[in-house]
Amino acid sequence: MSDYVISCCSTADLSRERYKERDIKVADFHFEIDGKQYMDDGRFPISDFYRAMEKGAMTKTSQINVDEYIAHFTPFLEEGKDIIHLTLSSGISGTINSANIAADELRDRYPDRKLYIIDSLAASSGYGLLMDALADKRDSGMAIDELKSWALEHRLELNHWFFTTDLTYLVRGGRVSKAAGWFGGALKICPLLNVDFEGHLIARSKHRGKAAVIKAAAKKMLENANGGAAYDGKCYISQSACRGDAEALIKEVEALIPAMKGKVEIYDIGTTIGSHTGPGTVAIFFWGNKRID
Repeated sequence: MSDYVISCCSTADLSRERYKERDIKVADFHFEIDGKQYMDDGRFPISDFYRAMEKGAMTKTSQINVDEYIAHFTPFLEEGKDIIHLTLSSGISGTINSANIAADELRDRYPDRKLYIIDSLAASSGYGLLMDALADKRDSGMAIDELKSWALEHRLELNHWFFTTDLTYLVRGGRVSKAAGWFGGALKICPLLNVDFEGHLIARSKHRGKAAVIKAAAKKMLENANGGAAYDGKCYISQSACRGDAEALIKEVEALIPAMKGKVEIYDIGTTIGSHTGPGTVAIFFWGNKRID
């Protein structure tokens, strides 16, 4: 058994069963629906969450605070375990600041223990795919210092591409102007976005209609995945109340990359990320070209 634990935030958007299966510890964000606060711990039915958003409920999120990080890390340190914790991308959230403050305090209390905080530069199930790779490395016997170096060296090779069929929530979050959102909605424009090398969400292209953006997302995987059409590594898709769109993307991917047939895994976009993307968002994650812009 490993002498250290790997840990992430709930925004890695894997299922609770998957976290348990891979022995990944999870620190939970918070979210609100119409002013009532909940933990992003998987207990709130995700279908109810998106249904509430579709009916006009206002959602809000809050990151993990310093005291919560201390409470999350302390039991492992008391057990004599070292910790490597990857946070949600700093390009999306400031949670890494709270994690670092907590870690500094705990290093003083437990000077013989290692506690590493790493910016994943990732989000949703792309962040989850990175954590899954770390679990593989840990299980193969990689030491914590080697794993830290591996994460820092390879995190930008995790590709994120996503699209939304409803610009309402990107407008609300300030990522799309009100005017662009109105015209985009009227013309059925679907932006294709990715996560850049600093972990920010960037709009890369615009497409007229759902079918066009689905084809564009699959083509980006073909262009950027390790080995192109020969890629046979892991691929995760996350979606928010639009599983049919996710399955349509899988069909396009399998047509372009036959080795992917039957291998793509679908997860729900969780309540924290979903509060900002809203229903109608699909994201695809895979290992490929290093993000350089």
